Amino acid sequence: MRKFQKRNENNSSQSTKLNRISPLADFFKQESASGKLIVFASLVGLLVANSSWGNTYFEILESTFSLSVSAFSFEMDLIHFVNDGLMTIFFFVVGLEIKRELVEGHLSTLKNAALPFFAAIGGMLVPALIYLSIAGDSYSSGWAIPVATDIALAVGVLGLIGSKSISILRPFLLGLAVIDDIGAILIIAVFFSVGVNFSWLLAALVLVLIVVLIKYLDIRFTTIYIFLGLILWLCLYKSGVHPTMAGVILGLLAPAIPFIAKEYVDTEELVNISSMEHVAKTKKIAKNSVSVVEWLLHQIHPWTAFLIVPLFAFVNSGIVISSQSLQEAINSPLAWAIFAGLVAGKPLGILAFSFVAIKTNVGTLSGKVSLREIFATGSSAGIGFTVSIFIAKLAFIDPNLQNLAILSVLVASVFSGVLSLLLFKLGTSQK
Repeated sequence: MRKFQKRNENNSSQSTKLNRISPLADFFKQESASGKLIVFASLVGLLVANSSWGNTYFEILESTFSLSVSAFSFEMDLIHFVNDGLMTIFFFVVGLEIKRELVEGHLSTLKNAALPFFAAIGGMLVPALIYLSIAGDSYSSGWAIPVATDIALAVGVLGLIGSKSISILRPFLLGLAVIDDIGAILIIAVFFSVGVNFSWLLAALVLVLIVVLIKYLDIRFTTIYIFLGLILWLCLYKSGVHPTMAGVILGLLAPAIPFIAKEYVDTEELVNISSMEHVAKTKKIAKNSVSVVEWLLHQIHPWTAFLIVPLFAFVNSGIVISSQSLQEAINSPLAWAIFAGLVAGKPLGILAFSFVAIKTNVGTLSGKVSLREIFATGSSAGIGFTVSIFIAKLAFIDPNLQNLAILSVLVASVFSGVLSLLLFKLGTSQK
C-alpha cells in the first residue's frame, strides 16, 4: 500500500486529503441544534402533562420493570431509568468534554483557563448565596439548583446573535460551562450521595482500577469497556453514590492523546475500490487520526444531544400547572430563590469575578468585549435547565417541591435566555 502524499505545486500526482474531526466546531453545531430540540421536547412534556393524556403520561413514567438473577434483584421505574440510567451516557459525554478541554482545549493552560475558572466560580458561588439568603431557612437542600448551566441552551442563545464578539465569547462560555459541569459533578457526588454502602463502593473502586489497567495494557475492545461500565454503574447504584458518576469516571479515563494513522490510501486506490470499502477505509483513517476522546465525542455526542437530553426534558418537564400551583410559586421562597439565583446570581457572579480577574491580569480574553457582553453571556449561563432539573430531583423527595423547583427552573431559564438576547441586541443596535 502506497503512502498518502501531501499535495504540492511540484508534484503532478493527485492525492486525497482527509480532514480531521473539528471538535469545537462540531460541538457548537450540535449543541445549538440540540437546544432547539430540548425546548420543543419540554413544551411537549408540559402540554401532554396538562392535557387529557396527563394521567396516561404519568402512569407510563411510573411503570416499573424488574430483573432477578438468583438472590440478586433489581427494580426501577421508567423515569429513574431515564434520569439514572440514560443520563449516565450524558455524563459520560460531560466527562469526555472535561477531559478534552483540560488536555488540549481552552482549559489546557493556566492562562486560558484562568478567566473561565474565576467566572465559573462566581457563577456558582453567587447564585448559591442568593438562594440561601432567600430560602435557606426552609429549603436549604436546594441551594445547588441555581448553580448549574445548560450548555446546549446557552450556546443556542449565542447562536442567535450576529455580533463579532460572539467568536470570542463562545470559547469563554464553553470553558466556563465545563468548569461549571465539574462543580455540578462534585456537588452531586458529595452532597447527594446518601447512606453509602462501603462494600459496593470498594467494588466500584476495584472496577475503576481494572479499567485503568486494561487502558495501560492498550486493550481497545469497546465491548470490554461497556461491560465494565455497566458493572461500575450497578456498583455505584448499590453503594449510594449517584450512578451517573460511572459515566463521568469513564469519560475522564478515556485517552486524549492523538495517535497517527498507520495506514494511508492514495487517490487511485480510493477510486478503484467499492464505495463500501471506501467508507470503511476512510472511517478507519479518521478514527486513527484523532484521540479516543475526540472520536467518542464525535460518535456519542449526537445521541445525547438529539435523543437522551431531549427525552430527559420530555419526562421531567411534564408538571401540572394550575392557578393554584402558580399562586404557590408566587408565594414560595423556594421559587423566588431559584429564580433570583439563575436570573440575577449567574450573570452578576460571572461579571464580578471576570472583572476582578481581568483587572488584576489574572485572566484575559482573546479579544476585546464589553462588560455588558460578559453580563449577557452570564445571562445565557443562567439557563440552568437540564442539570438544574436533575439536581432538583435529587434535592427534594416531596413531588410537590420537585414540581415547584422544576417550574421555577423553567421560568428562570426563559427569563435568562430572553435577557441575554435583549442585552446582545441592545449592544448591536448601538454600534
